[in-house]
Amino acid sequence: MNSLPINQIYNLDCLVGLPQLADNLVDLVITDPPFAIDFKAHRNNYHRTQERVLEGYNEIPATQYYQFTLDWMRAVYRVLKNSGSMYVFSGWNNLKAILMALDEVGFITVNHIIWQYQFGVVTRRRFVTSHYHCLYVCKDDKLRKFFPFARYAKSSRTEQGRSLHYHDKEDVWYIKREYWTGYHKTPTKLPAELIKKILAYSSSEGDIILDPFLGSGQVAVVSKMLKRQYLGFEINPTYYNFARERLESDTYLPNKAVSK
Repeated sequence: MNSLPINQIYNLDCLVGLPQLADNLVDLVITDPPFAIDFKAHRNNYHRTQERVLEGYNEIPATQYYQFTLDWMRAVYRVLKNSGSMYVFSGWNNLKAILMALDEVGFITVNHIIWQYQFGVVTRRRFVTSHYHCLYVCKDDKLRKFFPFARYAKSSRTEQGRSLHYHDKEDVWYIKREYWTGYHKTPTKLPAELIKKILAYSSSEGDIILDPFLGSGQVAVVSKMLKRQYLGFEINPTYYNFARERLESDTYLPNKAVSK
């Protein structure tokens, strides 16, 4: 089949866009799907200036979430190379659906990573949630790419003599949330540092990186910065235009962001 051109993003539902990609095309998938938790994008949870948060976050009803997850994962499985991998981010609320769908589709789980960030939502009747889950999976564990010393040499040590590459590869990642000051923004976004880490360990320059739920375009922007090829789908035209502007200019690049 003729595939959609790469190094492009598309204002399409991924369930419409993914069938237009060729089999075994993609080297790596990094994605943060909708939450299905009645997410209030404009709620003042994270010290956001609400009028700067772009409208139109597309939620999935909880009753449809498992089938929705099965559908997009099956579509991704077809376009992912046998040597490829996928990193899926999820909150705890629908983690069960994510895990069940991964097994049903046939993905092999490599790691269950915890991304801990610097603060969560203040609560009164339960503990504060200050982490995301990240499921690192593949199609064929024997063919899967992984570059264990991509960020630190095997001999690298801290001043205290600890192994830097060992610490960097532990499955709890302490990475701060990332914020733009003075710019419009989408309500959710993976930090550039987190995406850079995944790209280093699981891809090479020239590889094709896919995000089926593109949002702000962060995965595509960081992939482009690190000389990877990219593909992305975003159903919301406001978010799509925002992502396209980021890819075409330096206005919203990650180095313009701050961590809090």
